[in-house]
Amino acid sequence: VVYEQEGVFIHSSCGKNDDQDSLIAGILRVIEKENEVVVDWRPLDETLDTSNILCAGKDSSSVVEWTQTPKEKCSRGADRPSSYEAEWDMVTTVSFKKKPHSNGDATTHANRESKWSFLFSLTDLKSIKQNKEGMGWSYLVFCLKDDVKLPALHFHHGDSKSLIKCLEKHVVLNESPHDERVLIVKTQKSLSQSFENLFDEPSYGLLQKWKKDPYVVTMGKFSKVTNYIVGSLRSSDQSNQRRPPSEMADFLNDTIPGLKINQQEEPGFEVITRIDLGKQPEVSRREPVSAEEWAKNMDSEGRILDVDYIKRLIFKGGLCHTLRKEAWKFLLGYFPWNSTKEERANLQKRKTDEYFRMKLQWKSVSEEQEKRNSRLRDYRSLIEKDVNRTDRTNKFYEGEDNPGLILLHDILMTYCMYDFDLGYVQGMSDLLSPVLYVMENEVDAFWCFVSYMDQMHQNFEEQMQGMKTQLIQLSHLLRLLDSGFCSYLESQDSGYLYFCFRWLLIRFKREFSFQDILRLWEVMWTELPCQNFHLLLCCAILESEKQQIMDKHYGFNEILKHINELSMKIDVEYILCKAEAISMQMMNCKELPQTVSEILGIENSSVTPDSDTGEDESGAELSCPTSLYQSISTPVIAANGTRDGTQQAAETQSLTPA
Repeated sequence: VVYEQEGVFIHSSCGKNDDQDSLIAGILRVIEKENEVVVDWRPLDETLDTSNILCAGKDSSSVVEWTQTPKEKCSRGADRPSSYEAEWDMVTTVSFKKKPHSNGDATTHANRESKWSFLFSLTDLKSIKQNKEGMGWSYLVFCLKDDVKLPALHFHHGDSKSLIKCLEKHVVLNESPHDERVLIVKTQKSLSQSFENLFDEPSYGLLQKWKKDPYVVTMGKFSKVTNYIVGSLRSSDQSNQRRPPSEMADFLNDTIPGLKINQQEEPGFEVITRIDLGKQPEVSRREPVSAEEWAKNMDSEGRILDVDYIKRLIFKGGLCHTLRKEAWKFLLGYFPWNSTKEERANLQKRKTDEYFRMKLQWKSVSEEQEKRNSRLRDYRSLIEKDVNRTDRTNKFYEGEDNPGLILLHDILMTYCMYDFDLGYVQGMSDLLSPVLYVMENEVDAFWCFVSYMDQMHQNFEEQMQGMKTQLIQLSHLLRLLDSGFCSYLESQDSGYLYFCFRWLLIRFKREFSFQDILRLWEVMWTELPCQNFHLLLCCAILESEKQQIMDKHYGFNEILKHINELSMKIDVEYILCKAEAISMQMMNCKELPQTVSEILGIENSSVTPDSDTGEDESGAELSCPTSLYQSISTPVIAANGTRDGTQQAAETQSLTPA
């Protein structure tokens, strides 16, 4: 609670009589929650009861009535769950309830106090009207973004200015040019502050936070981005619900500078939309690589004999869990593929010494020193906050004083010493958690995480270069795959694919179950069958949902809500099959656009699955589908996950697509 004031009244029948019953005494609070700031007023005798919070229609066209909400719904809004999973929920728990149109006075309630209680987030606030009354006290009227005006709050004890000062710590308030009594919440703020200072910065509203720091917004209240981005782009005039594409482009480019995704009407895409990729081939997956298969591909000194072959096996089926602790070190680049067992043991010894030297650096910082080191203090605070809510349903991390949580904390703190410029950014705990779970070793988990962060570093940098590039590349791929679907998304202000932000930021960590993410990541780490395979996974998911999105005519909010609700419902094996089929489809295309060729790492548009592996101008070997579909003498699992006993030929012959 950052502000609390008693003697704040609502005049329920102001101007009609002076009866005391018309004055409802209450207490006003401003409360900082994890990802938002809320203003809460309720009658004095209800300050401990959460069953009387009122809701108002979110749709500005609806008739608004203050109504008492069911206790269970209201308590969920007032005491928002603090779990990490809850923060990813699409549904806004503190919401506004719409009432059907009605005629006549809607002010008769048995409980006058229950009728007037209210709570709202500062992200909903549009303006504040302030005034002075002849009786000597001031009053404030809050107007929300849906043009709903809350009951006037009368400060009988004065001091309304202290509330304004408190709110100005969290939102920017400007005096209206038309009425000096009205303070308008500013809705535009440039990307001006360094990344690490955004974590504890007072909220200027979800739209501003999205513009300044899409990471924290995505990891926190991603759901609210829908209402407020749409609110800033759409006029309140119902007859003009959409802005021109140029305005959309200006807004998104302001949000993520450099994000320039071509719209359909741009001439560069006319050629692409006419390319026929043909039918997607059928794709099957095999069983996970066994310990026996792994051992057979290793010589007496512990070298991997055929790296390409073992990568193809992993891509087609993943790894059995007992192999992951060893194989992930190779896949992530901690162990060189051509190293011997002895060389790896020496490497681990050196890396162990290096790790504990860095760990000692932050462990030895005294409290007095840390008081003078704001960045380290901020890193520690955010790490402690995130660790306590990362994968707590997993047995490896559940319960209090769990040693897994201590290791998670220590590794992330040590990473701040390893890369102090980047430090810790929200979302990194999600990338570390599965790695530590598999390694079950602090030092190995740290160095594997370092290797993974080398791949993901640009996702978390201040300039967001990694996210910008991936969103643009994904747009190119999806347009080639299905220009009609892209056009539909654009018609719903969704052509910028911002709903894929979370997928890309933490590599689908929140979209699949914990065990499925282990499988997905190890497949992606093979870097087969092409570069940026994770973008084809995005295409596969979107293509799978295309029919429902288009058939049901989903708009901006519905698309984002639908995509978000796919979390934990996606079949990983099916999506891997579909993404591989899309890669084959594109690689088979003889007229593949140069942009797409570069995204997928194909030398030129004439490369097909029948061509030999080529080299680029620098002499670097390029991935080619032929190498992926060479003979693999192993059982095959169909896309539905069952063993296909009829495909005996596939166990001894090439997996080359028809």
